[in-house]
Amino acid sequence: MTSKFNDLQSMPQGLRVPTGVKGLDPLISGGLLRGKTYLVAGETGTGKTILSLRFLLEGVKEGEPGVYIPFDETIQGTIDGALTLGWDLDEPIRRNMLRILDVRPFFAEVVREKFMAEIVKKIIGELKRHVDQIHAKRLVIDPVAPLMGEVVDLSWTRDYIRGFVTAVENFLGCTTIITSEVPTGTGTLSRFGVEEFLSSGIIKLSILNLNHRSFRTIQIRKMRWTWTDLEQYVYEIRPPDGIVVIGPLHKIANTLHESSEKRLS
Repeated sequence: MTSKFNDLQSMPQGLRVPTGVKGLDPLISGGLLRGKTYLVAGETGTGKTILSLRFLLEGVKEGEPGVYIPFDETIQGTIDGALTLGWDLDEPIRRNMLRILDVRPFFAEVVREKFMAEIVKKIIGELKRHVDQIHAKRLVIDPVAPLMGEVVDLSWTRDYIRGFVTAVENFLGCTTIITSEVPTGTGTLSRFGVEEFLSSGIIKLSILNLNHRSFRTIQIRKMRWTWTDLEQYVYEIRPPDGIVVIGPLHKIANTLHESSEKRLS
C-alpha cells in the first residue's frame, strides 16, 4: 500500500497543475492532474470564487492563459471584487492571459434547443472559440448550475452534465474547475447529484461550528490518482493570498480549547 502511495506522490510534475492556493497543493501531491475536471463544492460564503480566481492567476504566473465564466457576477463586478484582495485582473486581460466571459445570454438561448447533443455541441463550440483565441490551458465555470437551464427532468439533466464534462475534457483540453453551491447544513456535494461522480476530484469548502467558534474548512473528498487523507483543514481568506490553508482542524481546535482552559484556570 505504501509503495502505491509513494508512486502517486512521485508522479512527474509536468502532469500536475499547481492551484496556487497556499497550503492546498501539498495536500494533493503538488496540484491537479492536467486536462481533467474538478468540482469545488461549498455553501455560500466559503470562497469558491476566490479559490477559482487564485487557480487562474496561478496559471498566468505559470504562463498558462485561462478563461473564467462567472454566472453570478458581471465581468466588471468580478474585476472590482478581485481588487479587494489586491488582484489586478485588468493586466492579464490586456495581455490575453485571462478572459472573463459573460455568456449568460448565449446559454439562455442555447438551452432552449430540443436535443441534448445539439446543446452540448453549441456550448462546447462557443467555449472552444474563446479557448483557442488565447490558447487557454485553464478554465473555470462558476457555478455550473446555470448551464443546465430550467431543470424539468433530473435524469435528462444528469445525462446532459455527463455529456458536457466529457466534451470539455475531449475537445477543450483545459484543466477545468467547476463550482457548485450546496445548501447550508447538508451533506450533499453538488446540486444534481452527478457532478461528483464525473469529476476527477472534489474539494469541499465548509463552515463548521465547533466549541462555540466558527471555522472555514477544506476537505479533499476525492482526487483520482492522488494520495490524500480525509482530514478537514482550517483555512482563512485574506489579501493578497486569498485562501490560505492553516492546518488540521482537530489540532487547531484542541489548541484553542487548551488555551481557553488555561485562561479559566
